[in-house]
Amino acid sequence: MSDRLKRTHLDQLVGAEGAGARRAARMEVLAALLWIPAAALLAMAIDGLVFATDGTDDLPLYLAGFLAIALLRGLLVMQATRLADRSALRVQGRLRDALASALARQSPFDTGRVATGQAAATLTDHVAALGPWLTRYQPSRLKVMLVPAIIALAVLPVSWAASIALLLAGPLIPIFMALIGQRVRIASERQLSELGTMNAYLLDRLQGLTTIRLLGAGGQALARLEQAAQALRIGTMRVLRLAFLSSAVLELFAAVGVALVAVYVGFSLLGYLQFGAYDAPLTLAEGLFILLLAPDFFLPMREFAASYHDRATAEAAGKAIAGILESDRPALLGEGAAAAPLTGPAHIRLINVRFGYDGIRPVLAGLDLDIPSGEKLALVGPSGSGKSTILALIAGLLRADAGSVEVAGQALTDETADGWRTRLAWVGQRPYFLHGSLRRNLTLGHPDRSPVEIADALHLASAGAVVARLPRGDATLLGEAGQGISGGEGQRLAVARAALRGADIILADEPTAHLDAETAEAVVEGLFRLAEGRTLIIATHDEALAARCDRIVRLHP
Repeated sequence: MSDRLKRTHLDQLVGAEGAGARRAARMEVLAALLWIPAAALLAMAIDGLVFATDGTDDLPLYLAGFLAIALLRGLLVMQATRLADRSALRVQGRLRDALASALARQSPFDTGRVATGQAAATLTDHVAALGPWLTRYQPSRLKVMLVPAIIALAVLPVSWAASIALLLAGPLIPIFMALIGQRVRIASERQLSELGTMNAYLLDRLQGLTTIRLLGAGGQALARLEQAAQALRIGTMRVLRLAFLSSAVLELFAAVGVALVAVYVGFSLLGYLQFGAYDAPLTLAEGLFILLLAPDFFLPMREFAASYHDRATAEAAGKAIAGILESDRPALLGEGAAAAPLTGPAHIRLINVRFGYDGIRPVLAGLDLDIPSGEKLALVGPSGSGKSTILALIAGLLRADAGSVEVAGQALTDETADGWRTRLAWVGQRPYFLHGSLRRNLTLGHPDRSPVEIADALHLASAGAVVARLPRGDATLLGEAGQGISGGEGQRLAVARAALRGADIILADEPTAHLDAETAEAVVEGLFRLAEGRTLIIATHDEALAARCDRIVRLHP
């Protein structure tokens, strides 16, 4: 991808919120160019002081003009910094919202979805990498395009030799930056990739820490973590080495350029050089004017080089961000947002539905299924026969490759899915609980539920004893992924959560898997009490559970 296309891609990610940063860049260019008249006034003031000419009477005017321009420059830089920072924050906020929305729309049944650690790295580190690109690289890029050329033009009427010296030294810097640019970009992409890999690996191992200990695999996990950390360290040092190397060479070129100009001005003022200043030798004011502008000729290039790795990092980060925002991975229907319930009877139809994961042999081929409102239906079949897939299709968590799904008399589409899911409750075989109080986990999406409603739901699910044994009742803080409660307790609490949702369609995916007979019976009783007057669809291997339903649909792989 060419540099122009990369910039266009980043500009598209930044969007309209980046307008403030672009205005800030123009203000910084104006502030830099104001140094030209300021340098002229300062040079004339010093010349007047040294030689006490008739122009000394104008000294207060020169100083006042210089101070006024200095104040204006300071105000411009301060306002530009404020504008750029605000613009960067708005861009980062919008991108994080867009990423969160895109990640929320990932189907939980997509095995190729973005890993949690990688998603966390993208939301934090990758989005944050766009800030320096907006606040540092963009202004420095505009300044390096305009300021040196204008300064060289300003010096030209005073001394063509000094102007040529600046123009000869200046191009060496962008040429060098172009040579190392590709290496910096590759190193930055590798570093961000290693950061995401380490985040994903660390989070995965922390979540499975108990299993790792039970299997005695702690040493292996630690060795792999050390390897990932070492790779990240090497990648980070590689980026820093390139950044410091480019800065060092740039400083060398800038110092040589300023030294050449200073030598020329010095020897001209001493009378040893008689060329380069048109018909008359350089005056002190002219020499000072050139010397004051020479460092600022190279300053935009130094700033550009210092921020060059910000560009490489932003391009790598933009690639990762766009990979999520523009992903063609399977997504759930709708936006995954709150919506008004879809009206109509809870009648569900799957018509000639075909579905396969990642384009392989279809799990479902030509499936027709009609589920009247209020029916208790069991989906029974061996693993891989499509039981959970049917539940996901009904919930709009997967999109059918062919055929259609109709709910409440309407096609299940992006427009109707959110409203349809408002009427659903999901009881999975591994209910997920957030890090927070039990009450918060029970009332997800419905924080206004009263203590009486919570108590009734717990009683319905035979989960009252679970809460009673906890040290602070439903105010007890649960650890991540439900730490603090057993699998059977979590399953009963999931039924209670479904009851508090007030849904009229309950989807249960292997609700009794991995449970002992007594706990499984308690969960089943709770489910059927909850399902009174409602539609219940259960995917199960449990023949006894299936026998309690109104109808059994047997599936075959």
